[in-house]
Amino acid sequence: MMVIPRDKHVYSFGPNMKEVARAKPGEIVIFQTLDALGGQVKSEEDTIEKIDFSRVNPATGPLYVEGAKRGGILRVDILDIKVEGKGAVVTAPGAGVLGKKVERPQTRICEVKDGFVIFKGIKIPAMPMIGVIGVAYDEEVPTGTPGKHGGNMDTNLIRKGTTIYFPVFVDGAYLAIGDLHAVMGDGEVCVSACEVSGEVTVRVTPMEGKLEWPLLETEDSFYLLVSDENLDKAIEEAVSLGVEALRKSNDLSWDEAYMLASLVMDVEISQLVDPRKTVRVRIPKGYVRLESFLT
Repeated sequence: MMVIPRDKHVYSFGPNMKEVARAKPGEIVIFQTLDALGGQVKSEEDTIEKIDFSRVNPATGPLYVEGAKRGGILRVDILDIKVEGKGAVVTAPGAGVLGKKVERPQTRICEVKDGFVIFKGIKIPAMPMIGVIGVAYDEEVPTGTPGKHGGNMDTNLIRKGTTIYFPVFVDGAYLAIGDLHAVMGDGEVCVSACEVSGEVTVRVTPMEGKLEWPLLETEDSFYLLVSDENLDKAIEEAVSLGVEALRKSNDLSWDEAYMLASLVMDVEISQLVDPRKTVRVRIPKGYVRLESFLT
């Protein structure tokens, strides 16, 4: 099984990425990752204003996937996520949704043990997830910013057992992964989750078809993931794509699909703290088919 070590990483998704490994269609690959803070926070004395921001949000890779063609799709099945036994939560003045109320930078170190994250004695069920996962894009985008290529979507549903489909912008796709969290609530409101290093095992498969935005598949639902500087615009784009998928799946007029969306489609928030905010719309599989999301 191929392993990409954590010292092979990038800080942006762009058209001129250089592969560090190459996979065949259907191959299983392990990505070993650094935490989003670049391994710089080891104690509660290491607060956010002391770190080198040029080392933030490293994404391991990129992986060239044979058969992945520009204009097509890359399917990524998340087979496993393992996180290390200690993580960090940070915040600072101006950071996150309520940053105006934060008086000084603070760090809390959390133990990850026996399926729980322990924050100040509070035991929270661990839910390992991927914050940054994406492919090469037509223009240079920092790994800390989400977009049509994926990137820093901070969506807590991107975890073991789910599948994510990416539009491919460059032959080979150039997949990179980082920013693991031991647990994160929707919104990631203080600007960080429980940031941990670890490793991710995935299967990569090129597909034909075309997507506008990343699409997430769970056991029972599909989720469209859309990011924009303006939250309302992200919601409008995601809902519009969801309505179109319902229209195609159920042979409805647009107005009928719009009404059906109001009955069966959920609008949810992934994160509110990155340069572009990320939303998702959920449609249960009973009302829509994978093919209906393709353009």
